[in-house]
Amino acid sequence: MEYNAMVWFRKGLRIHDNPALDLACRRSKHLFPVFVLDPRYLDPDPSAFSPGSTRSGLNRIRFLLESLSDLDSSLRKLGSRLLVLRGDPVRVVSQILMDWNIGTLCFEFDTEPYSQVRDNQVKDFASKCGIQVFSPISHTLFSPADIIKKNGGKPPLTYQAFVKLAGQPPPPLTEAYTCLPPVGDLRGCELLDIPQIDELGYGDISQEEFSPIRGGESEALKRLEESLKNKEWVAKFEKPKGDPSAFLKPATTLLSPYLKFGCLSSRYFYQCIQNVYKNVGKHTFPPVSLVGQLLWREFFYTVAFGTPNFDQMKGNKICKQIPWNDNEGLLIAWREGQTGYPWIDAIMIQQLKKWGWMHHLARHSVACFLTRGDLFIHWEKGRDVFERQLIDSDWAINNGNWLWLSCSSFFYQYHRIYSPTTFGKKYDPDGKFIRHFLPVLKDMPKEYIYEPWSAPLSVQEKAKCIIGRDYPIPVVDHGIASKDCKRRVGEAYALNLPSDSLETEEKLSGLRRKFQEDNKDIATYTSSKQRKRKDK
Repeated sequence: MEYNAMVWFRKGLRIHDNPALDLACRRSKHLFPVFVLDPRYLDPDPSAFSPGSTRSGLNRIRFLLESLSDLDSSLRKLGSRLLVLRGDPVRVVSQILMDWNIGTLCFEFDTEPYSQVRDNQVKDFASKCGIQVFSPISHTLFSPADIIKKNGGKPPLTYQAFVKLAGQPPPPLTEAYTCLPPVGDLRGCELLDIPQIDELGYGDISQEEFSPIRGGESEALKRLEESLKNKEWVAKFEKPKGDPSAFLKPATTLLSPYLKFGCLSSRYFYQCIQNVYKNVGKHTFPPVSLVGQLLWREFFYTVAFGTPNFDQMKGNKICKQIPWNDNEGLLIAWREGQTGYPWIDAIMIQQLKKWGWMHHLARHSVACFLTRGDLFIHWEKGRDVFERQLIDSDWAINNGNWLWLSCSSFFYQYHRIYSPTTFGKKYDPDGKFIRHFLPVLKDMPKEYIYEPWSAPLSVQEKAKCIIGRDYPIPVVDHGIASKDCKRRVGEAYALNLPSDSLETEEKLSGLRRKFQEDNKDIATYTSSKQRKRKDK
């Protein structure tokens, strides 16, 4: 018997290796490919710290819209089209299931908490109406639920344990469509055109500098092909050896945004890498290899799916309880690239704010600086900035990395800190990265480019950059602040507080008060040193 079938796109914005699309095509007389523009994600938020919605900055929204346009173009080539509607997804999808007489509903399984609630509501409605629902796993290589089941009902908390449990992923689908079933009767339903970014009510965005990274499956497959051309590079890829200062040609694939939106299938990517390995022979292995990076993604997805309150400190059983500072001024200085540390500021201003992407070691640098390295600000605050501004911001991976880099979970060697002055210098001793992205420092001599406050006033004048006037004095003294951070994390670790109890709240408050008292002395000493620098 033939049915009207609907494929509901959310992530998985592609034709290749798309099990939800494949299932919807089978036995369907008419196919309804649907995307619902969710106001929660797209509506302007004038109170946000940068143009965009409550959930996202403009770069990621534009990437999504470009991906939808590309998907629509691909569907049209196959005799179909993307049916775009707007509103609360549960309400909209429930309505059109009835209006269009849908017998089969297919959508890719999504692990995020918001998505789980949304999808379960739609499933319940469809079930009551006698509609078949299929929700295959294809955003990840493995089913997080299956991995957790193999591990006795708990998510594995180390990468090595995860890899042992995971095994080999299923191969991608190889179906190459020449046509799709036609769209059925829309019964007068008013469809929308895919909007342009400037049509969403964000005000005047003519001065915004958008990311050079463009969205869509076509772009994803083109970038993948380019990355795989250099088989030796693929075979020898080692994550720790990447150069975070490379900006004309980033030292990585730049495919993470496409994996985030499902413009590129992780299973197809995995298979392509394996094909290169077979041809080349000798290659690197997880955790540092390219395959290893895909497995890191899977690890974080699995832990996030199996950990209640994964995206916060309170109530999160795998998160260390640490009394972080609540200093809005320091947070804003970090967020706006005004810390006085050129390596940190160049990353935050250009790579994050303007490009919506950063090399992973650059992310490590700025995340460590904000949390346990220098400023001692809560990792959730940094997570929120990344979540808004990164094109590839992925709920599980973003939270997982902030837990890791703040030494709140997974990684606990808090004495190992990324220096905001010497780390970048290892890769870029001349400071080309800083000069390019912070033009105010372009004429600063190389011996001072990472620590411009240390330059004599005569040098600053010649470079046309007076520290404290043209570029900020450092917000903290790294030598003092990093030692203080280590001490604080050590004291919090020693308490070993449970994640959620009245006693925990009381002890954290007591420790926070102690740290605030300590802060007064440190702040006085630091500001004194900064005044001396300014007076040089």
